[in-house]
Amino acid sequence: MSAPDPVRDGVRCMLMRGGTSKGAYFLASDLPSDPGPRDDLLLRIMGSPDPRQIDGIGGAHPLTSKVAVVSTSGAEGIDVDYLFLQVGVDTATVADAQTCGNLLAGIGPFAVERGLVAATGARTTVRIRLLNTGDTATAVFTTADGRPDYDGDAAIDGVPGTASAIELEVGGDDDKPLLPTGHPADDLDGVTATLIDNGMPVVLLRAADLGVDGSESPTALEADADLAARVERVRLAAGPLMGLGDVTAQTVPKMILLSPPRAGGAISTRAFIPARVHTAIGVLMAASVAAALRIPGAVGHEIAGPLGEEDTAIEHPSGTFPSRVRVTQDDAGTWRATSFSLRTARKLFDGTVFPRPRR
Repeated sequence: MSAPDPVRDGVRCMLMRGGTSKGAYFLASDLPSDPGPRDDLLLRIMGSPDPRQIDGIGGAHPLTSKVAVVSTSGAEGIDVDYLFLQVGVDTATVADAQTCGNLLAGIGPFAVERGLVAATGARTTVRIRLLNTGDTATAVFTTADGRPDYDGDAAIDGVPGTASAIELEVGGDDDKPLLPTGHPADDLDGVTATLIDNGMPVVLLRAADLGVDGSESPTALEADADLAARVERVRLAAGPLMGLGDVTAQTVPKMILLSPPRAGGAISTRAFIPARVHTAIGVLMAASVAAALRIPGAVGHEIAGPLGEEDTAIEHPSGTFPSRVRVTQDDAGTWRATSFSLRTARKLFDGTVFPRPRR
């Protein structure tokens, strides 16, 4: 019998909303193992490159053009490995330089749905290795009759309605510094910036230093060509300092403009991801912001509103994200952090997706 033909036979796929993003979830065994053919297949599945992604299942926005690849893990104490891939919308790119904390919310339920992990009563815990970053996550969620239960009363800003709560804890390796340069702030392209990575490499800038208020809509910020060019210059300068090399074609680091809170939170944010502006904020982006607010000298520390011992209300364009972080400084002066968050996820469809024959 000949091998399955993806174009004629399709590829097994589950579309899920994870947090405030949406993506296609695959078992690694259902995709080519070689990154080249795999990426070509994913571009044809998502409908890229095309601003509308009309001939694929992508949603014409970076937040809905995401892929999660999941497999059983061989690491001790880990259940599954999670590889995140950001598929370009109007470019033929598939990037693996970052992870996604929103799609991470769906990894545990997906692992149970595909039989990689067995449900354990009313609540199931799944340990996840984030292959992009080397971090480790623990997801705890509700299960019933051996399957994920997506119904519940948890609400998150940026998503209508309610769903079952998913508790996430993410921590980095002891060898991974929270501040890649070792400094709370650096001067980049004439502006003060904090380079920080609490699960997501981000660069924090004061909105006022770039001539904006920080309350502008994502659409208004995207339309400001001069601002976009300035933010990109800083991003390109930050890449090598964060150990990421030339980031011209990468989607990290993310660029986050900070301003004083306006809705009773700790800080107001506008996140460039990196060309479009996030309509909310990513889980791990928020964790990096929350960690920085607790470090004297970091951008945002001096304008932050009330901070709990671990809880931080991060304001964003569509509401507030409740981020929890634990930040410590060791005897050598090195800052470290662990993040905790509550997310929701939902299975949208499960079946077979058919890629277009060629790009």
